[in-house]
Amino acid sequence: MKHLFIVNPTAGGKDKTELVRRRVEEVFAGREVSYEIYVTKAAMDAPGKIRRAAESGEALRVYACGGDGTFNECVCGAAGLANVAVCPYPTGTGNDFCRMFGEEKDLYWDLRALVEGSEHPIDLIECNGRYCANICSVGIDARIGTDVHTYSKLPLIGGATGYVVSAVVNVLRGITRQMRIRSGAFCAEGENTLVCACNGRFYGGGFNPSTTARPDDGILDVFIVKKVSLLTLARLIGKYAAGKADDYPEYITHLRTDRVEISFNEENVVNIDGEAIFAKEVKMQLLPGAMNLVVPRGMRFFQEAAQPAAARV
Repeated sequence: MKHLFIVNPTAGGKDKTELVRRRVEEVFAGREVSYEIYVTKAAMDAPGKIRRAAESGEALRVYACGGDGTFNECVCGAAGLANVAVCPYPTGTGNDFCRMFGEEKDLYWDLRALVEGSEHPIDLIECNGRYCANICSVGIDARIGTDVHTYSKLPLIGGATGYVVSAVVNVLRGITRQMRIRSGAFCAEGENTLVCACNGRFYGGGFNPSTTARPDDGILDVFIVKKVSLLTLARLIGKYAAGKADDYPEYITHLRTDRVEISFNEENVVNIDGEAIFAKEVKMQLLPGAMNLVVPRGMRFFQEAAQPAAARV
């Protein structure tokens, strides 16, 4: 088995390449194991590197050293490749995918547990040609999450303040957008606040719309928040973020499906695991078992045991 460490030098605002290198050397000391540390040079550099590394057909384990964006790039590179398994090794600021695992999430910070872990197939969302392991969304949440990066870079604004500024600006621009939404027999057209498709559970730094979504159950939990007033949105947002959307069926429709299509009158931002694309037509489809996830040694979240990596190294 080969081990490939994809390092994003800009994740978290500080280059962690040497930190990753030291930790890798510690864990692999005394092991006759092939590994490579690759520092990305630009956005979406990782998928090509992963696919080239996988061409031989040898088992390849990929460690996404960064935040959710780095993990998403690695997911895009590994999608559909049976000989590749991917895991986050967080060195960035946003690690929403890991939050799904509750108290066990800290195992993803334990490199030795990852190297000695197992593999488990998980579903992916395909969205307009890009892949997503966690959550896709459109609407006010996607617009706020995209613009926060812009406002956080301004003088005297940063962190939580950038999020507040982005929220205020986007609310003033209009909470809702005209959407045409289709999923199986469900069809709706009109003003809507957001649509969120959950393969995982957390996004936006802590929003938890689904408390039961699993990335290996073949089902998308889709939440459609209808047109609401600013006052109602202020009242609902905390409940939605806490996984209580089903308590408000008059405002929030919950679908369990494997696909959803959304059309806009003009281009809108689409959130894909925290990364942004822009489109007028959005197609999200669940692909069962499309990628192998590295499950750290000791994690109990997945009931189905995979072949231990130790037997393959």
